[in-house]
Amino acid sequence: MSHTLAVVRSSFRFHLKATLKSSATVMYMVLVPIVYATIAFFMYRGGANEVAVVWIAVAAGIMGLWSTTLAGSGMALQRERWAGTLELLFASPPPFAAVLLGVALATSATGLYSLVATLFWGWAFFHVPLHLAHPVWFAIAVPATVLALGLFGMLLAATFILYRQTFALVNLFEYPVWLITGLLVPLSLLPGWVQPIAWLIGPTWGIKAIHAATTGGSPGGYLAAAGVLALASFALGLVCLRYFETLARRRASLSLT
Repeated sequence: MSHTLAVVRSSFRFHLKATLKSSATVMYMVLVPIVYATIAFFMYRGGANEVAVVWIAVAAGIMGLWSTTLAGSGMALQRERWAGTLELLFASPPPFAAVLLGVALATSATGLYSLVATLFWGWAFFHVPLHLAHPVWFAIAVPATVLALGLFGMLLAATFILYRQTFALVNLFEYPVWLITGLLVPLSLLPGWVQPIAWLIGPTWGIKAIHAATTGGSPGGYLAAAGVLALASFALGLVCLRYFETLARRRASLSLT
């Protein structure tokens, strides 16, 4: 266990440094949250009350957080494939799941900037009052949701090993998650068959916890559900990763771009 945690820590540090050294990735991280926040504020500023505007700012930040997590995880594996080192990571003694977990957590950590930048942008340029109903719960719910997003991103990133069209997969997974987690519209407005899917996704409950901490409510139960489902995503991600790894080895497709 200590060896595996050391691998996760090393992967986290390496990919965090690699991400911050990529000018294209840094520009994406800096600009995307500001664009999301600006669009959201212009759309809802006229008709939303003060509490709703604060939640809109938080939701726009979480949108950027998910985009950064998903795109960062996919591009990290794509860079390894382009560099010819993906095969070495699979062939090395440490489990590849530990490496991928470090990548997912690193991209989630960098995505925290999205939330901070969105709140600052709304406060500085759109005069959004940063009054949280439960500041302590908010401070707990944000890292819990980041962890849930990272583990869910690890589950989806496992597919990037088998399918090499990373950009297409990122676009495929990005917008549906915004919808089914309730970031863009309330779940009650979506078709009935969508809600059971949303209940099985950990970030949905993490977002509910942040919403309750922002506007008023009881985030405790939502955080518990987010934690349980995050662990379930991690376990399912390990199973999918092993299956996709077997298929990639059988097809000899790891090095193909």
